[in-house]
Amino acid sequence: MSGGGHRHIKGGLRNYGTLYAFPMGLWFTLFFIFPLLIIAVYSFLQKGLHGGVVWNFTLKAYSQMFVASYGKLFVRTLLVTIVSTALCILIALPCGYAMAKSKHQTLLLFLIIIPFWTNSLIRINAWIGILGNEGVINEFLLKIGFIKEEIQFLYNQNAVILVLVYMFLPYAILPIFTAIDKFDFALLEAARDLGATKSQSLIKVMLPNIQAGIITAFIFTFIPIFGTYTVPLFVGGKDSYMIGNVIVDQATKIGNWPLAASISMVITVLSTAGVLLMMAFSSHEEKKQKDRLNREREAKPLKGEAGHGEI
Repeated sequence: MSGGGHRHIKGGLRNYGTLYAFPMGLWFTLFFIFPLLIIAVYSFLQKGLHGGVVWNFTLKAYSQMFVASYGKLFVRTLLVTIVSTALCILIALPCGYAMAKSKHQTLLLFLIIIPFWTNSLIRINAWIGILGNEGVINEFLLKIGFIKEEIQFLYNQNAVILVLVYMFLPYAILPIFTAIDKFDFALLEAARDLGATKSQSLIKVMLPNIQAGIITAFIFTFIPIFGTYTVPLFVGGKDSYMIGNVIVDQATKIGNWPLAASISMVITVLSTAGVLLMMAFSSHEEKKQKDRLNREREAKPLKGEAGHGEI
């Protein structure tokens, strides 16, 4: 009887679990799967004469992507994304370490989150006010006599990378801080006792243990940076046009929805494949680390038994 009651409770828990998951599943379906399916369908349709689509199946949109100009644009976008993501992670590592060691974590987290309270366009325009020909930096350098005429800080790839790093740095700091905060710092002391320098202990001991946080930071920064369009639009020049700008222009200015959809689908597939590969790599590394720890635990009793026999 008790067994039957137990089964009844378990069944009830399963039903409640499905009920709790239903709103999230509905949200995910309506606002993620359906829009993605619409984009996928549009990518195989024909461009309308005055915008929109004609319901004729065709691969023309995908064939239009394989031209030299789009190839150069893709490479440029990839390079800007890689450099910006790498800078975000390199800056986030010491920031996350300092936050994890600090006694004022709440205050520092608050300062990291503050930029999200303002619209991204306002933050981009603030950088225009800083880097512009009549901006803060040029005005200061002119007043102190360091330069005789304004320096063109804006409308180039360097400005795009700088603003991208500023915009997406919090997305890298938060997961890295979370991973470092869970790290056992006694391992660093043990490594120092065994003869490792401070830098060696950080690189060989801490970095492998916070690998999950670094991978999460990479995903959170690389994917949105690759598809961004507002930053290149406002602070970039002709040499800073990125793939996100092409998608927006094709959809809003030219009205070629199938081409915009096909580019979006290719980015989505490549991003998903990259995320799955990184997750598989992370899972493989975690499994290797667990196997190594298990082997070490199994070897310790054997050593103790051998020593007891000798005594």
